[in-house]
Amino acid sequence: MIIDTIEVHDINSFSKLESLNEVYETIWMLIPILILVGGITISILVIVWLEREIAAGLQQRIGPEYAGPFGILQALADGAKLLFKENLLPSRGDTYLFTIGPAIAVISILLSYSVIPFSYRLVLADLDIGVFLWIAISSISPIGLLMSGYGSNNKYSFLGGLRAAAQSISYEIPLTLCVLSISLLSNSSSTVDIVEAQSKYGLWGWNLWRQPVGFIVFLISSLAECERLPFDLPEAEEELVAGYQTEYSGIKFGLFYVASYLNLLVSSFFVIVLYLGGWNFSIPYIPLSELFETAVGVFGTIIGIFITLVKTYLFLFIPITTRWTLPRLRMDQLLNLGWKFLLPISLGNLLLTTSSQLLSL
Repeated sequence: MIIDTIEVHDINSFSKLESLNEVYETIWMLIPILILVGGITISILVIVWLEREIAAGLQQRIGPEYAGPFGILQALADGAKLLFKENLLPSRGDTYLFTIGPAIAVISILLSYSVIPFSYRLVLADLDIGVFLWIAISSISPIGLLMSGYGSNNKYSFLGGLRAAAQSISYEIPLTLCVLSISLLSNSSSTVDIVEAQSKYGLWGWNLWRQPVGFIVFLISSLAECERLPFDLPEAEEELVAGYQTEYSGIKFGLFYVASYLNLLVSSFFVIVLYLGGWNFSIPYIPLSELFETAVGVFGTIIGIFITLVKTYLFLFIPITTRWTLPRLRMDQLLNLGWKFLLPISLGNLLLTTSSQLLSL
């Protein structure tokens, strides 16, 4: 069978076109992810600067002021310094666990941002189980901390990893029960549906008013999940030197630092999404989705992102000021608070929510 040279040329051209289309599709798939990672990085730098300024104000001292105007480049300078420092490995530790522990802690938290709606129809993955995917993924982070503590061959590091695992288990259950209550109220576990369910009555439609007890339990549990004061037992410097990060240096130590702020930011985003209306305005009877139908698409999306970020950064004042206000709990007090108080309260709140939903049918 003889094939014409023109037909062979057409077949080669078609195969090249197909390969180019695949490359373009891959690039277009990576662009939203890269934009999200870039925005998260900038947000972390802002949070670090904001925390240092607030801490300086609370303690009546001067905060960062030399690196850039108002010290806004101080966090960037600290990251560059850690990047060029030497990475030391414990001589008798498990090098494999010691190396992948910080990476697991960071990657598991980064994946949680994929289900956060930043504006109207602006979410990386709108899943039907969005909020529970966040809980499932975030529970992987303490495993990385435990691996880091075990791989360090240091009793203080290992105790810090054990504390991180125990604390995560103790406070994930009340947090999950609070999220389940919100899902029952919204008749969905999708983050987008939960935000849209709160948009009808503006400020009065927020789940904060329908779930005040759940909001308080969720706030305390999220602080414990982020290991923020007064719940920073895994890295208590008076008891464990620096906890699971005692043996780390250089960029690996910086990854733990980044992971803590990533977790703080994602928890604040979920507080806004679950309880404070997400991207919606606080003006009753003017849902933002109707405004988007009349506004230009890009302009409307920018408005939604702006509202989400303003709510998030205003809420961040609570965990930041809490860190410099309350003393650290003992380990037995922390576990008692989680198992003896928050768990029964969140379970009772779930039962009341379920009963009210059944009676309203």
